[in-house]
Amino acid sequence: PPSLEGPSSDRDGNLWVVDIPWGRLFKIPPAGEVSIGAEYDGEPNGLKFHKDGRGFITCHKHGIMVMDPATGKVEPFLERSTLERFKATNDLVFARNGDMYFTDQGQTSLADPTGRLYRLSAATGKLELLLGNIPSPNGLVLNKAESALFLAVTRANAIWKIVILPDGSIAKVGTWIQMGGGNGPDGMAIDEDDNIAVCQVGFGSVWLFSARGEPMLRIDSPNGEMTTNCAYGGRDNRTLFFTESRTGTILCAEMPVPGRPMYSHSA
Repeated sequence: PPSLEGPSSDRDGNLWVVDIPWGRLFKIPPAGEVSIGAEYDGEPNGLKFHKDGRGFITCHKHGIMVMDPATGKVEPFLERSTLERFKATNDLVFARNGDMYFTDQGQTSLADPTGRLYRLSAATGKLELLLGNIPSPNGLVLNKAESALFLAVTRANAIWKIVILPDGSIAKVGTWIQMGGGNGPDGMAIDEDDNIAVCQVGFGSVWLFSARGEPMLRIDSPNGEMTTNCAYGGRDNRTLFFTESRTGTILCAEMPVPGRPMYSHSA
């Protein structure tokens, strides 16, 4: 079966997921008929739609790619950090001003804590290394105020909170939630109340934590333990879609608070 990751809804309400080993992106309209929306020679892992409609892909093989959802064309966007290739980019999120935060995970772990968190400025195109000592950086979300970035650190089995100052610099970094079991947290999604849904890969569950870090819900997968990533979509943006990569399935659950769509600040 395909190894699914990176669910993301476009501005037309279509759900997209990536298929890592086969370089495919599946498009699922509200009616539910699945098609291959794009295909290229790569290993897509994360996907987010920009406010202008383009899909940005974190690719294990090529860095950051960009996709035109209308034609399915996929092209390189950012393949290197200066002269050095990335370890293997994993996931991304956009700020309201268009800045892109993304993780460079590779095969890092507690034995090799050299994963990276980058920010690409929309205004200047400057690529900035924010953190370079992370044991397996994975999914990431910004809170509504964009005063904090929450980062899944898979091999530490933790969610880190990274404080963002008004000038864009980062301040204190600490463990916000310490998890246990499975392989660790993977993809995340955030709702209008800053509650964060966290996929715990290897545990077979998606957790919902409040803005204070309290566990509110646990959603168990009926189809396997490799719950990899999640995104809000559907009617009123209250449906949480999440992927189970071992069986190649997409699961969904109705949530109490609507999610924050990535394209909510589009012009």
